Amino acid sequence: MFINKKLVFLFSLLLLPIGTAFSAPQLPILPFNNPITPNTYNLSGNLSGKKISITFATSGIDGKPHLTYVDNTQTLTFSGDQIRHVGTEIGTLVSVTTNMTVDSGSTAFTLLIPDVNLDQNTLQSPINTSAVLTNHLFSVFPGAITGQQEIYKSIPLTGTASVLVY
Repeated sequence: MFINKKLVFLFSLLLLPIGTAFSAPQLPILPFNNPITPNTYNLSGNLSGKKISITFATSGIDGKPHLTYVDNTQTLTFSGDQIRHVGTEIGTLVSVTTNMTVDSGSTAFTLLIPDVNLDQNTLQSPINTSAVLTNHLFSVFPGAITGQQEIYKSIPLTGTASVLVY
């Protein structure tokens, strides 16, 4: 049996009560590209003449985030709860404690992760971002340290954001 779709459509218009608003069927609007979010960042920069490199994975094969910090004198690795992150309007701040002392304070490394949509063909994108190395001053003697309690060193970083499939 042959059914003429135009005829069925016109007939259905006749069945609408008078005064009923009618609009043509709407086609779904599909996004031009489905954004692909990176899960791995490989970055490098210089801090006071010292080359540093950072690898940050939002989730590893174990389901936990991983961060590796390498400079001329040390390699530090962090995973899971050792990595703190908070979303802000300028991107995600990812922080780790790189040095902790009982009597003189601590040092934190904070990486700024920008929002990135990856190219669907290469699954990577170049990025420019920053990190901050923060010395938190502390003394066991109350009031021994006056003035600013955090000392900041800014580190410009370049590298790539990409997707690794586990």
